[in-house]
Amino acid sequence: MRVTNAIKVLVLLSLAVSAVAQVPEALLPPPTNQVPDALVPPNTNLLAHTLSAKEPAAAWDELDTASQRPPPPAQWQTTEPSEKEQFDFFLPYVLALMDKAKDFYTRFPTNSHASEARKQEFDMTGVASSMGATNLQSRLDAEEKVLLADSTLSEDDRFSIRQNDIERAVQAKETEGAAISLGGFEKGIRALQKEFPRRPEIIQMLLELAENAEGDKARALLQEVTNNAAASDENKESAATQLKKLDAVGKPVDLQFTAVDGREVDLAKMKGKVVLVDFWATWCGPCVGELPHIKEAYDKDHPKGFEIVGISLDREKESLTEFVSGHHMEWPQYFDGQEWQTKFALQFHIESIPAMWLIDKKGNLRDINARTDLSGKVEKLLAE
Repeated sequence: MRVTNAIKVLVLLSLAVSAVAQVPEALLPPPTNQVPDALVPPNTNLLAHTLSAKEPAAAWDELDTASQRPPPPAQWQTTEPSEKEQFDFFLPYVLALMDKAKDFYTRFPTNSHASEARKQEFDMTGVASSMGATNLQSRLDAEEKVLLADSTLSEDDRFSIRQNDIERAVQAKETEGAAISLGGFEKGIRALQKEFPRRPEIIQMLLELAENAEGDKARALLQEVTNNAAASDENKESAATQLKKLDAVGKPVDLQFTAVDGREVDLAKMKGKVVLVDFWATWCGPCVGELPHIKEAYDKDHPKGFEIVGISLDREKESLTEFVSGHHMEWPQYFDGQEWQTKFALQFHIESIPAMWLIDKKGNLRDINARTDLSGKVEKLLAE
């Protein structure tokens, strides 16, 4: 299958913009063949908002070239950029590409690539909006209306557009709390399921929803995946793994190790404390994004008996110790350098991070999704 310009630039941007990891996998565009980085010809102005070529074939080639990933700043090789720095750097290129795509189909409306250019404009408008260009919503809505009215639009593109709708709706609800956000996510999934009953992405979205849900709700979603004839063996295996984690709730957690700083950790000897077991890594953007909330809860409730145990999936010990020291993380960290094959990641079936578990004063696992309202959950367990 040929990789379109729009998907190409989304893939290339994802290589550089770590914040994409914060978006649930089910909401990302369907996977495509990876596109190698390309050097942009020096005579191509990636920041221009119009195409310089006069003929359609040359203009399409120019648009294709403009879809390549721009060379990042040299200092990024030695200093990891912040999310804001990444967005500030890439956003002008995305906006320029968005307008170039519009320039192409406006000037060459009967060209065979015109509909693809229109879709590319829509994709780039969505990317720009997610990167902070908040004044593009009306343009995005208008572009979507035109695309969905096109009877020649492929099912893949139509599904992708509907996925983007859900993503934006979920992001818009994030400030209203996890419950409302997840409720909107499920509503969107069910609408997609009705419209596209045979799409395999629906199963993955249900798994994503179950991973962020709790208790009986999560179990019901996982059973739905297990009993769905359209679910792949991999989907069913993932559902079974999540069900095992749910079955562990209410039971003791066997966790003993020597931390990187030499401290001995044994959950069995921490009864009487509420303990957060945090599966994370310094390279994980969402994990780092949770750190302020974790530190806030620790600073507030550590004097009351709240402890944290970190399980690092890092590869380099030095990266971990420098990060822990630089961010004043006072709690012990487990490290064996095996990343996803880390001992406790395998033992506890950890397939994604951050994964945050709460252990009650009796030493029993009480919550496997402590990211949601961490402080409130800690306070509740401390009060028991």
